[in-house]
Amino acid sequence: MKERVRAVLLTPTGTMLVINRVRPGRAPYQVLVGGGVEDEDAGREAALVREIREEIAGTVTALRPLCELRNDRGEAEYFYVAELGSWNFDDRSGPEFARADRGEYLLREVPLTVEAVGALNLMPPQLKDVLRKAIGAGGLGGARH
Repeated sequence: MKERVRAVLLTPTGTMLVINRVRPGRAPYQVLVGGGVEDEDAGREAALVREIREEIAGTVTALRPLCELRNDRGEAEYFYVAELGSWNFDDRSGPEFARADRGEYLLREVPLTVEAVGALNLMPPQLKDVLRKAIGAGGLGGARH
């Protein structure tokens, strides 16, 4: 099975970026930037840097592992915390953005608080608990409320 990587993207202003997915016939939900590790990637971190560049035209100044979870297809998903140097959602280049049948991708900035993360419809669902615990312990660099 394919390995997948995703990033909690921390902005210099102390927020995180998520992608709000709006798809026909489904309630809106949020995902973290990321995707599959390709054969040409030098490893998970290289794949994640590529995905961040494709999905938000972003640059990373620091990257550290957060956790590993299994998605509903049984694939391993590796989550990282990434500090962003810059990003420009208008310059994204990932192939998924060209497909009208995939619905909308909207970039959203979210405060790094337990309450704000708790209000998200975040996928995969178990990630919400990981993030709330990390925020509460000061492990993401954000507020502890």
